[in-house]
Parts: sequence; structure tokens; C-alpha cells
Amino acid sequence: MPTGLHLRDARQQLFDAAERVLLRDGPTGLTSRAVTDEAGCAKGVLHRHFADFDAFLTDLVLDRAARLETQASALRDAAGTGTVADNLTSALTTLFGPIPVAIIPLITFRDELRTRLRIARPGGGIAILAQATSAISAYLADERERGRVAADADIDSLTLSLVGGGHLLFADRDSPPPTTTTVKRLVTTAVANAVRQQPT
Repeated sequence: MPTGLHLRDARQQLFDAAERVLLRDGPTGLTSRAVTDEAGCAKGVLHRHFADFDAFLTDLVLDRAARLETQASALRDAAGTGTVADNLTSALTTLFGPIPVAIIPLITFRDELRTRLRIARPGGGIAILAQATSAISAYLADERERGRVAADADIDSLTLSLVGGGHLLFADRDSPPPTTTTVKRLVTTAVANAVRQQPT
């Protein structure tokens, strides 16, 4: 049986292949065979690097969740600049990009994956959503310290509104992603009573 193409960075190429399958076929189409076919390699390549398919998926999710750390840092760096609404609009659009949104139902559908993620990140909830929640909460707290968000603002409730609403906006695979105007309308409504008046 042919072994397919040689993979110089097999893990990363398998992760990238899994993303393409996930975006094209959804969580139910993501199988080990679909991933290795997409990567152009033999099925055994995946099992040389991962104990089983759930181990592969766990590492895939953790790798993609770690990428959101960079985006979370960029959001916190934006504190005190621009407007709070614009910063949050940009953050939600990035944090709920196609790959994070596709990964969330994958976690929901696979019990063993959720179990392994809980072991890997105790108390982290559903990876990706947990990352988005932490990023938005930390940013709002930073803005509150700067006086751009009211001192008595309920950061936890604001965060849940923004993350939950943002996820709902982006989660429909059958519709185009929401426009920036739509996302900003959600953000502006959610933070209307908490954000100090800022120049536009």
C-alpha cells in the first residue's frame, strides 16, 4: 500500500488537513481516514504520532486554542486605545473565526474528546469558548481600571453576553459570517450601560 507523501512536519500538516475537512464536511465528516486522505499520507502516519484519533483531536483543539492566546494578548494590548466597542467587535470577529467556530461543535459531539480536554485543562470548560471568555473578561477588566468601563460594571455578565451572543452570530454554517456592522450592533447593545462615552 502506498505510504503517500513524506510529511516534514507531520503533526502540523495533519492538523491543517483536519481543519480543511472540518470546514468542508463538519464534525461528522472528520475521521482519521478523511484526515490522512486530505493530508496525502497513509493512515499509519497519524497513529505514529498519536495514540489514537481522540488523542489527535485533543492535541488539535489545544493547539488551536493556544493560537487564541496571541489574539487575546492583542486585545489586552488594545486597552486604552480606540473605542471599547470597536476593540470588542474586532476581537469577536477574530475569536469566532471559521476554525474556532467549527471546533466548538466537534467538542460538543465527542464525549471522549471533552473528557480528555477536561483532564488537559482542568476547569477550562469547552476549549475555544473558554479562551474567548478569558480574553474578553480580562480586556473589560483592563478597561475598567482605565475608567473607560464603569467601576460598577458586572464584568462576568458582560462577558457572557458578548461571548454567547458572538458565538450565536457566527455559529450558523449555512449562512455567511455576520458583517462587522452586525457584530458591532451586538457589542454596542451589550455594553451600552457600562462603557463611558468615547469619541467615535
